[in-house]
Amino acid sequence: MNTTGKVIVTIAPTGGMASKAQNPNLPTQPQEIADDVFRCYNAGASMVAVHARRPDDLATCNPDIYRKINSLIREKCDIIINNSTGGGINGDMVRTGPNGYPEIIWEERLKGMEAGAEMCTLDPTTIIATFEGREILMNTSPERSKFLAVEMQKRGIKPEWEVFSPTHLLQDVQSCLDAGLDTKPYFVNFVLNVHKGFQGAMPYTPKILQQMVELMPEGAIFNVSAIGIAQLNAAVQSLLLGGHVRVGLEDNLYYSKGRLANNVELVERIVRIIREFGLEPATPAEAREIIGLPQLKVKSAA
Repeated sequence: MNTTGKVIVTIAPTGGMASKAQNPNLPTQPQEIADDVFRCYNAGASMVAVHARRPDDLATCNPDIYRKINSLIREKCDIIINNSTGGGINGDMVRTGPNGYPEIIWEERLKGMEAGAEMCTLDPTTIIATFEGREILMNTSPERSKFLAVEMQKRGIKPEWEVFSPTHLLQDVQSCLDAGLDTKPYFVNFVLNVHKGFQGAMPYTPKILQQMVELMPEGAIFNVSAIGIAQLNAAVQSLLLGGHVRVGLEDNLYYSKGRLANNVELVERIVRIIREFGLEPATPAEAREIIGLPQLKVKSAA
C-alpha cells in the first residue's frame, strides 16, 4: 500500500515491438527518445523504461546504443533509467535455433545490463510470444532467472520484476527472492492484457489485478503496465490499490478510440488523474527513495 502520497509514473516510450508505421509518434532513435523522455519528465514522469533500436528502427540490446540513449537522457534530467533485458521481437534479438524454432537470443538480452542503468527489467519466466503469425521462444529458465539477478546484483542494478501471471509471481519471482537475489522493497511490475500475444499471460480485469496484488511477497511495491485499451483502466485501479503506474507507446498506441497518442499526453493524462485522487507524482528523487535506489551524486562545479 502506498503510504507516501507519491506515485511513481513510468514512461515506456518505445518498446521492442511497435513501429513508426503503426504510430509516427513512436521515438526510436537516441536523440528523439531522449527529447521525448525529457518532455515526459517535465509532465511528471519519474522513471523511463528504455528499449534500444538500431538505426533501421529494429530491436537491439546493443550496449553502445543504450549508453547513447542513457547519456542523452541524463544530460537533460535525473529521471530513473531502466533498461530492458527483453529487447524485442526482431532485429538483433531473434534467431532461428537448431530445431528451426525462432528464439530471442539470450546472449543479446544480457547486453541490456551493460550500459550503466540504475534498474533493468527481469522477466523470470519462459514464454512463447506470437506476433505476425510467428511464434518466438523467450527462454528464461529458473537458472537463467537467477543468473540475471546475480549479474544485476554485481552491477548494483535494481531489478524490475516483470510478472505476467500469478504463477510467475508465486514460483519464478519467489524462488529468486528466496535465494536472496534482491533486497526490499522489491519492485514488481504487473504486465496485463498481453495474453493474446504471450502464452501464459493474463488479461486485465479488476479481479485479476486485485488477486495479483494480494499475492505479492511481503516487502514488495507494485507498478501496473496494461497493454492496449486496458492501460487507462488498469492504471486507475493501481492508484486505488496503492500502486504505481506506467504509460507510454510501448504498451498502448492510442489515446482514445481511433486517435493515435503521443507519450507526453499519456503522461499528462495520468498525472491529472493522480492529482484528482489527492496524490502527487513522485519526483525522481522521491521515486528513488520509495524504491530503495541510491540518490544520484550531484556533480560539483569545476
